[in-house]
Amino acid sequence: MSAKPTILIAGAGIGGLTAALALLQRGFDVTVFEQAPVLAELGAGIQMAANGSRVLIELGLEERLADIVCEAAAKEVRLWNTGQTWKLFDLGADSIERFGAPYWMVHRGELHRVLLEAVRALKSDAVITGAQAVGFEQDDGSVTLRLADGRQIRADVLVGADGVHSKLRSQMWQSPQARFTGLMAWRGLAPMDALPAELQRPVGTNWIGPGGHVITYPISGNRLLNFVGLVENRAWTSESWTEAGTQAECKADFAGWNPLIHAVIDTLDQPFRWALVSRDPLPNWTQGRVTLLGDACHPTLPFLAQGAIMAIEDGYILARCLEDAPGDPQGALKTYEALRSERTAAIVTGSEANLHRFHNPVLADPVEAPRYVEREWQPDKVRLRYDWLFEYDATRLPIPA
Repeated sequence: MSAKPTILIAGAGIGGLTAALALLQRGFDVTVFEQAPVLAELGAGIQMAANGSRVLIELGLEERLADIVCEAAAKEVRLWNTGQTWKLFDLGADSIERFGAPYWMVHRGELHRVLLEAVRALKSDAVITGAQAVGFEQDDGSVTLRLADGRQIRADVLVGADGVHSKLRSQMWQSPQARFTGLMAWRGLAPMDALPAELQRPVGTNWIGPGGHVITYPISGNRLLNFVGLVENRAWTSESWTEAGTQAECKADFAGWNPLIHAVIDTLDQPFRWALVSRDPLPNWTQGRVTLLGDACHPTLPFLAQGAIMAIEDGYILARCLEDAPGDPQGALKTYEALRSERTAAIVTGSEANLHRFHNPVLADPVEAPRYVEREWQPDKVRLRYDWLFEYDATRLPIPA
């Protein structure tokens, strides 16, 4: 084995590209294999709290991201029907002062493009498309990745960043059972200049109600408003993010909600819908020279806005562990897993807890609803739920010897 191990990554999503960039910057030879034939700017918005933005800044991406991120001024909770508003916490200057990094809101596809360009700037042929990982073999000296087209590629380390339906995970362990939550999510993007002025503020908003909630925030340099609306619907079981619906169907699911919600739905370019599925995090991620990251090992519900950030943290800490022990890649992978498993499991659990908090039936009661919000979103409770997330620093976390 060379002084630094050669690395293969299956999956060119946010986590896979973060790992690739952090490893390339440290002098590792990295190749990423992506099943999609073309890498397009897909998806919608991501809330990028300080624990994620500090990694992107450390990777040298702040200037490249400047035109596409929105720095949030605040987060707020609003009642589904009246629009009554409670400010949760400041995010702009306060996030930098308290956590050392900004709170950004960004289009997933635009962030993906920036990461891809940064990876290719260091190694032009680092990402190979149309290459689906289907399995691997390993021995004491190497690991061989098998692709669907029959190709086999040998290296020192293999990282499975191939998502919630990971083929590599399925070979390593029995995949965690999917549990439908009974919730269906709508997503879409609305042009900001077509919306009422009240919706053009640089804030992240959680509209909470009985049987549903809506999240809105600006992205793409404040040119678009990201919309995610969740409703109870046990009949919808498709997990695909690309199943199109109609504005009329979306509006019907939010009948009786505040007119501002309907103003957003009226201007969505194309509403998409998918079923929300819960899975337990894996107790183990690593076998010898193979490890996992992101949704492949800890898929999470989107109720703490940490899914993409967990993959970013994974990728960066994986690179740091391999850098610290280049002569012992198997040991480095075990260290990486040990550093990440407890935190990511806590985030999966915390996200499920927020599901019930956002959808409490008491929100239908005009008298009790404000009392419920004031009780559940007291400043001390909010800090308890979020500060431990934002304080985490993947760039400075001690790596055990």
